[in-house]
Amino acid sequence: MARPTYPLRTPRLLLRPVTPDDLDDVHAWQRRPDVCRWTLAQPRTREQSRASVAAMVGEDALRAEGDCLTLAAVAGDRVIGTVELVWRSRADRTAELGYVFHPDHGGRGLATEAAGALLDWGFGAFGLHRVTGRCHAGNEASARLLARLGMRREARHVRSYRFRDEWADQLVFAVLADEWRPRTG
Repeated sequence: MARPTYPLRTPRLLLRPVTPDDLDDVHAWQRRPDVCRWTLAQPRTREQSRASVAAMVGEDALRAEGDCLTLAAVAGDRVIGTVELVWRSRADRTAELGYVFHPDHGGRGLATEAAGALLDWGFGAFGLHRVTGRCHAGNEASARLLARLGMRREARHVRSYRFRDEWADQLVFAVLADEWRPRTG
């Protein structure tokens, strides 16, 4: 089993496991159509967010392939987003990065800061070799975030998945451990 030493700290954020007490903050973005625009999820009711938070509470460590490590990004006393690593392969030492942040906290580099801290742990303490990130080809903000992290765009998968009852293109980004530049501060 692998888990960070909590909390992870960045210059402006604290990253820690999600708790049931985070429901109000998580629901504040999960209910928004603009947040769900690029995800497969629809805006959630409070009860749907409660179920989502309950699932994330158990995602505090990587125990086996397929596990997801989800961390709450806390600014001040509010959870403003989450970052996650999904362990894709033990043999290949690969994972996939994911994130979602409340739009009220956008444009300040907070998502990049949080994702960078999680990648620092993934490449450092967890010993990953490669991390990928995927996004809908129309999600320019997400593509820019992955690029800011130093990930290279490796592919555009044309009409590769169903999105809102239509075929959609997906961008794939990746970075290798020997390319990663750990964050300082």
